This record gives sequence, C-alpha cells and structure tokens, in this order.
Amino acid sequence: MSTTTARTVTPLDFLRTSPARDTLDETYARYAELHDSGGAEARRAAYAVMVNAYYDLVTDFYEFGWGDAFHFAPRYRGESFLASLARHQHFLAHRLGVGAGAAVIDVGCGIGGPGRSIARFCGAHVTGVNNNAYQVERARALTSRAGMDVACAFEVGDFMRLRHGAGTFAGAFAIESTAHAPDKAACFAEVHRVLAPGASFVGYEWCLTPMYDRHSVVHRRIKAGIEKGNGLPDLASIEGVHVALERAGFDVISIEDRAAAADVATPWYLPLSGRGVGPRELLMKPVARWITHRVVGALESAKVLPQGAQHVTALLNDAAAWLVRGGETGVFTPMLFFHAKKR
Repeated sequence: MSTTTARTVTPLDFLRTSPARDTLDETYARYAELHDSGGAEARRAAYAVMVNAYYDLVTDFYEFGWGDAFHFAPRYRGESFLASLARHQHFLAHRLGVGAGAAVIDVGCGIGGPGRSIARFCGAHVTGVNNNAYQVERARALTSRAGMDVACAFEVGDFMRLRHGAGTFAGAFAIESTAHAPDKAACFAEVHRVLAPGASFVGYEWCLTPMYDRHSVVHRRIKAGIEKGNGLPDLASIEGVHVALERAGFDVISIEDRAAAADVATPWYLPLSGRGVGPRELLMKPVARWITHRVVGALESAKVLPQGAQHVTALLNDAAAWLVRGGETGVFTPMLFFHAKKR
C-alpha cells in the first residue's frame, strides 16, 4: 500500500515526487528514442517501458493542468470545462448500466478521477488497473482524501494480462486508455475474459477518422506527432477498433464519434488551442506556453526542478499542438464511444 500523502499540486510540485525526478534526462531520452528511432512495431514490443516512462514524465504536469481526469470531452456552449468532463463520465456510466454494489473494472485508470466519479454516479465498486505505479499511488492518495476507499480500489497491473479470474466483473470501462495497447484485440479479449456473461464494456478510444489519408504527408505528420506526444504505439482507425472488439468476442451494440456531440464553438480541443477565455485556456495561449517553458528552464537551472524538466514542457507543448491540428483537420478524435456486450 502506498505511503504517498494526498497533496494539492502546484507548479513547483512538478516532478518532485515522480519516480523520474532523479533520472529525468535519461527517462526522456529513452522515451524519445522509441519514437524517433523505432517504428510502430518497436513501440508495440516495448509498450510497457514506453508508457511507464511517458507517465513518469508527465503525470504531475497533467494533474496540475487538467485535474484528476486525464481525458477530453464534447462541450456545449456555456458549459464549463470541468462540467463537460463530468457529463462525459456520466454518459459512460449510464451506458454501462450497472447498479449499486456491482463490481466494475476501470481499464487503465490514470489517477482515478473518472473511477471515483462513476462510483459516485451509479454506486458501483470500481477496481482501477494501471501499469504505472506512480499513478496508482496518486489514485490511492486522492481516493483516501475523498473518503472513497470503500467504493474504489486501485492496483498496479497490465491490462494486457489481467490477474482477475474469468467472469469477475459486472461491467468494464476504459477512458482514452486502450490507445496505449500494443494489440487492441488482445487487450479487449482480456477485458472480455474477466466480464460476466451479458456484461457491458464501454469506453472512449483515440482514433484516426475516415478523413485521415495515409498518403498525405501532413496527415502522417499529425499522426506521428500525436503518437509521440502521448505515449502511443500506433493510432488505430475507427474500423480497426470495431473489428478488434468483434475479434475479442464482443457484440458491438453501438459505436460513434462523440466529438460530433459538442457545439462547434467549443470543440474538444478548445482547452489546448488557447482560443478560449477560461484560466485553463489562458495557460495554453502561445505566449503563456512560451513563458511557462522559460520559467521551467530557469527553475531547472536553479535546481528547483530536476534536470530535464524543460524537455517535458516541450514534449507536452508539441503534443498539444498536434492534437489541435488533428482536431482542426478532422483526421483524429479522442472520443470514439463504443458499447460492447459479452454474449
């Protein structure tokens, strides 16, 4: 059990407690090499190392900038960013269709924000699985602070090889996590195995849309930029996700791109674009990113932050830029919703 205490994250907390804090340059170099030198097959083979290195690097930055739920959401005009995240989670809980006390697995749980939200919404007991030990520590600490230890539990584990027995869970959900899977059909087959007959598996998946043209140099650069900036082995197509669910043994009840549910004035990538007016959007404006990058560099030079922290801000700034390009061109969505059932 983690001894990490819950804390309020501030800019000066960046990477002070991360396992990468003493080897940040090396961790970044190892991560970057998998993207700059290796192809998709190399990244798939080393997915566990790559994903762990990525989240060791970025978790504190994510928590400061995004809160405890590391995902996007369709957003309506006049709706706050945090309200859109909660609605996105509750939509998933509604489609999951479980009642109070049901055992549910959160496949790739991050630091537990969506799991806690869904447990509150439907009264289920949520078991979160994550192969990054630092994120599991944060999930446990935040859950304890929220007084939800009875409703939620978190464990270090690989969603490609779940330790749970067949038929353990009455439902499963995955929020933008299985994009990290090196083999989507194999990942979904593991989820299928641990579900009871008739149970639902719902989630949001990062995908290339039908607008993606693999012959376009621009589209290929967007794809590569999103993969490197977000720790992904290889982005799948919408059709690829559908086929993977069926190969895993699921009946696909529905599959749709939820990005279309947002108001055109508030697309999912608005918080990253710097075009909004809220405090989060202001932080993403080009001048604010430039200032943040320079401040982090100065704190790194003063040894307030560990050596290599500026590499992380550059990585995340690039990731944001490529995600916005993917959204603006329509070739990428982070919220392909799927609802599948075990026969």
